[in-house]
Amino acid sequence: MSTAAADRLRDEVRERYAEAARNLTRGEGCGCDCESIGCCQGEEQDLFGRGLYGESAGEVPEAAALASLGCGNPIAVAELREGESVLDLGSGGGIDVILSARRVGPTGIAYGLDMTDEMLALARQNAEEAGVRNAIFLKGVIEDVPLLAASVDVVISNCVINLSTDKAAVLTEIARVLKPGGRLGVSDVVAEDRLGPEERAERGSYVGCIAGALSQSEYEAGLEAAGFTDVSVEFTHRVADGMYGAIVKAVKPGAVEQAVAYASSSRCACC
Repeated sequence: MSTAAADRLRDEVRERYAEAARNLTRGEGCGCDCESIGCCQGEEQDLFGRGLYGESAGEVPEAAALASLGCGNPIAVAELREGESVLDLGSGGGIDVILSARRVGPTGIAYGLDMTDEMLALARQNAEEAGVRNAIFLKGVIEDVPLLAASVDVVISNCVINLSTDKAAVLTEIARVLKPGGRLGVSDVVAEDRLGPEERAERGSYVGCIAGALSQSEYEAGLEAAGFTDVSVEFTHRVADGMYGAIVKAVKPGAVEQAVAYASSSRCACC
């Protein structure tokens, strides 16, 4: 994909979610159509958005729950622990950051990263309303995370990685910011391996979280190339023909494992 095309898609995504935030701030609902993930009535509520959080949606302000445009509930699979630091990629209205902040407790910290000013403003408002003090929202893109290397224990995300035009960069950044032994637990739209890029595009738009989805084997290969182990991509529910909401998990090797791997790769042929 050319730089111009990638920039155009990023602008389309930014405007779509900025409009959703503006509508929510005005009390008009998010204004998305069903293809754009979430904010739909009827059956789609079981496929995208707040309906996938179950009782957890009641733990956050209404605006945060309504602003959930994701395809899963990463908090349910992240296994967050007291005192941990967690980063949410594409934090939107802040539902996952607020829930994470409460689970890691006052000795932990939850970061939310988003590129949309309107969503960041909404998320900060929601966190304040929720009484959460250990949440920090950062402006930036998920291909270039504004955090130091090895600074977080867990990375989560909800239906955002598929929107990136450079997924290899995203996975590399996740590996960079995770501490040794850190883990990834995200929800995303993932295609069956039988569907090529053109077939995925036939099922929905890029900004609608469909056309840009990776296949199951592409996700697994991308995570392994970024240095992750214990990689798994598990389909949870169908969102289109051959495409599913999925739980993606992986672990960054610990310090000892990294040292062993480095020693093995550096060993001379005569040894």
